[in-house]
Amino acid sequence: MKSHLFRLITAVGLMLLAPAALAAIEDTQRAFSKGVIYTFFVVVIVAVAVAYFMRLEDKRRTPLSKLFDERETIHSVGSDALVSECASRMTSEKIGALVVVDGERIIGIFSERDALSRVLAAGRDPASTKISEVMTRDPFCIPPTTTVGEAMRLVTTRRFRHLPVVENDKLVSVISSGDLTHWLVKDKVGEVQDLVDLAARS
Repeated sequence: MKSHLFRLITAVGLMLLAPAALAAIEDTQRAFSKGVIYTFFVVVIVAVAVAYFMRLEDKRRTPLSKLFDERETIHSVGSDALVSECASRMTSEKIGALVVVDGERIIGIFSERDALSRVLAAGRDPASTKISEVMTRDPFCIPPTTTVGEAMRLVTTRRFRHLPVVENDKLVSVISSGDLTHWLVKDKVGEVQDLVDLAARS
């Protein structure tokens, strides 16, 4: 009798516990499934970030010669040019600086910063001031083999906005900080999408 009673109580207990056990199992399965999904997305995000920064680092190793077209116009003036003429040219050409040359030799650079600090702030008359009087003399020049990363470090640490690129004592281009930034982030959306697709396939 006691044995039958024990079996009956056990059976009733199992019947009562079965839904709770099933619910616990289902909750565990759902939690596990969510964990797998979250883990997958985290792995994809990390893979995309790593691949993107590796691609960005590769772009930083690119020599500057890849950024500019050798046929591009180099905006330069002679040392006798007036500031007013240079300012008008910079405005019309939508550029931030002019290289000052003596023949093919670079002797200076005149930028918007020079116009503000050395002309306007100094109270000079732009219509009668020669560019040679207010230009930045002997600007820092770099070869076309300089990498994008090296050029970025120069404009960041030395606060250059324009870097004349010289090869065999000949001016071949002028790279600005804006040119470098634009090139680094060019096609950024497309590259990120490519990296997302690559991570999804891996």
